[in-house]
Amino acid sequence: MKIVLTGSIGHISKPLAEELVKKGHTVTIISSNPEKKSSIESLGAIAAIGQVTDSNFLASVFQEADAAYLMIPPNYAAPDPVAYYRSVGDSYAEAIRQSGLKKAVNLSSYGAHVPKGTGFITGSYEVEQILSALPDVSITFVRPTYFYYNLNNFIQVIKATGAIAANYGGPDKIVLVAPADIATVVAEELTSAASGHKVRYICSDERTGNEIASVLGKEIGLPDLKWNILTDEQMLESLTGRGVPKHVAENLVELGAALRTGLLSGDYELHKPVLSNTKLETFAKEFAKTYHQS
Repeated sequence: MKIVLTGSIGHISKPLAEELVKKGHTVTIISSNPEKKSSIESLGAIAAIGQVTDSNFLASVFQEADAAYLMIPPNYAAPDPVAYYRSVGDSYAEAIRQSGLKKAVNLSSYGAHVPKGTGFITGSYEVEQILSALPDVSITFVRPTYFYYNLNNFIQVIKATGAIAANYGGPDKIVLVAPADIATVVAEELTSAASGHKVRYICSDERTGNEIASVLGKEIGLPDLKWNILTDEQMLESLTGRGVPKHVAENLVELGAALRTGLLSGDYELHKPVLSNTKLETFAKEFAKTYHQS
């Protein structure tokens, strides 16, 4: 198959490209950074340098493709994150219409089943709505859960205070996922013969915040590491005090509140997948390396 991947050679796209190339597929990777060209080609893939907001560029790349993986590149500088998601979603939709692409896999998120109240993930809801309106296109909306590497954001807080602190966690269940496990599922969906629209959740492990703190703490030499719960107001103050722009902090606080209340995981709980291979203890070893090197 001829398969196009967005996301350059990031946490998901790189292992995804490696798996697809190994299986004999012709893979084109879209990146906005010309300096990534040689790294992309070293994977055995074709580099296509351009912007995902340029629908004409995308259409030219999609023209001969059998399938495409569509993700929204992070852009925390966007003054309106949801509008940014919508603009990229519109670009993807227009490129699909122009090129006649018949199969796509969209990297969405758990929580994308609700139209508001989930911070940045509201953007994933908007993109799903845009792509769902395309006629005669087979689309899988892959909805991963809480990325393990987001726990790295707590490293400086742990070093400064000796604890994890957020407006979620503690006794709350957090459903965790590894990028490599996402890549495996995306590869399956890109190369499957399934048609129509479907949603597929991906999760690697389920632990409470307290359990996460215990496992991570043992790996970094802090066996009594605790996960302290902040109010939404305290979380906002903490984030802005560390220099996080207010509009970004507000989205993170809303996202954390949605996790705490169960809004984020409501549909996931109704459609639980078989858990993937990468467990918390495996990630904890990577976390410890990052912790000690930072």
